[in-house]
Amino acid sequence: MLTMITLTVAESKRLIAKGVRAIDYVDRALEEGIVAVSKGTTNAYIAEELLGKKIDKTRYVLGRTFPHDSQPFQVDGSLPDVVVREGDVIEDLAAVDAAKEMGPGDVFIKGANAINPALGQAGLLIGHPTGGTMGAALGILTSRRVHLLVPAGLEKTVPVDLERVAERIKNEPGRDPIHGLWAFTGHIFTEADALRELTGVEAIPVAAGGIGGAEGAIWLMLSGSAQQLDETIAILDEVWGEPAFGAE
Repeated sequence: MLTMITLTVAESKRLIAKGVRAIDYVDRALEEGIVAVSKGTTNAYIAEELLGKKIDKTRYVLGRTFPHDSQPFQVDGSLPDVVVREGDVIEDLAAVDAAKEMGPGDVFIKGANAINPALGQAGLLIGHPTGGTMGAALGILTSRRVHLLVPAGLEKTVPVDLERVAERIKNEPGRDPIHGLWAFTGHIFTEADALRELTGVEAIPVAAGGIGGAEGAIWLMLSGSAQQLDETIAILDEVWGEPAFGAE
């Protein structure tokens, strides 16, 4: 059976967060290992799902994109990173420092500014002189075989080879100071993956965009059994109506 649904950007973030909480290796690491959630807008929702409580998501942000020459509300990274070790929240331990204690089976969660799911690529805009969180953590995560989970909404899909773009940005002179772009790989996790994880439905993006608060929204075609679709709609009923980021 088929049905079609839409999700705003905020609704997608909430759905992705619920899906991340349902991943088997995340659940296992929460109980038996370490899960570290670096700061970011989507990751703020994930922090809430892992903690089981609301946080001030505007204080769980580092990089951000606002309209040109506009900042409608304040954001900062003043909340501590969420790090869970064997079921306990570890206070005052930064995600990058937690990475130094991680090993196989542990999970490091880092968002992205761009994804190309077809090529398995994610991209980060880098303004920090040493590469920010990814610059500090990637070598450790790779050498220690830590799960690198990259939750990102389909609104961040770009139709280019991110590695080629990153190379061009690095090597071509710029007119003005610009961000670098870091292309990397990890377990990219979108709304489609969240729905598959939660109910087993197949979710295929078929359209995008909108107005009146649905800018960046995604249309998904869902395919599954009647029971799977009923279960999916029940979950979406909890997601639909999620306020825009910063509007709570």
